[in-house]
Amino acid sequence: MIAFDADDTLWDCQSYFDEVEREYCRLLAPFAPADEVSASLFRTEEANMALLGYGCKAFVLSLIENAVAVSGGRVGGGVIGELLRLGKRLLELPATPLPGVEETLQTLRARGVPVIGYTESSQENGFYRLERLGVSGYFQHVYTYHSRFQSGYAPSDKVMTVQTRKPDTAVLLRICERERYAPGEVVYVGDSLVKDVYMGKMAGATAVWANYPRESNDYHEKLAAITSWTEEDMAREERLSRHLSEGAVRPDYVIHSFPEILPIVLGG
Repeated sequence: MIAFDADDTLWDCQSYFDEVEREYCRLLAPFAPADEVSASLFRTEEANMALLGYGCKAFVLSLIENAVAVSGGRVGGGVIGELLRLGKRLLELPATPLPGVEETLQTLRARGVPVIGYTESSQENGFYRLERLGVSGYFQHVYTYHSRFQSGYAPSDKVMTVQTRKPDTAVLLRICERERYAPGEVVYVGDSLVKDVYMGKMAGATAVWANYPRESNDYHEKLAAITSWTEEDMAREERLSRHLSEGAVRPDYVIHSFPEILPIVLGG
């Protein structure tokens, strides 16, 4: 069995948030420089995590709260309306598949390899994005984080929810048990050393690091501001990255494009 992380492993998520952040800083340029706006947004998002949770909806609320703070309460209704529009665009983003994703999934299905998805996103941001991409049919199940919000999408028997977040090894072990595979029979693929490789290794799966080329040099900082990353996660990710070559946490394989997973799973 092969299990994939979703955001930035199967599809391009980062570029959409990059675009929103650039537009956000432009809208608030009359009140503060872009670096101050971004830094303040990070602090606001971090402070709201315990109350609002994670994901696009919480991010939008933080965008608005931060805009009020940065502007000293002077931000106008027109700008707030633009922020809501940006947030809705994130919720509806089409999620551009990374090169070779569908062809690779087709090959895995043709060879009889069960494919599972495991994402920290809620089901509307995880499974249904796969549907919009047209690749949900390749997945046996997609495990998503339990959301307190009611989704407007029709329920799917492919969606399974989990209650805790990566890198909780117990969750991956329960997924393996639910799918009736021993951890040693599972290949787990993800783009984070902390959230994916560490968890896969600790669970006893074959851990594959999707170390794709990144255009942005502050990728992890953006993840911390818009997803479930905490400062502790960031520090651990940086530490593991530094010690990767020393074997502190070493993935079993490293891929630089999605189709490179095929010889790992199929051999040859």
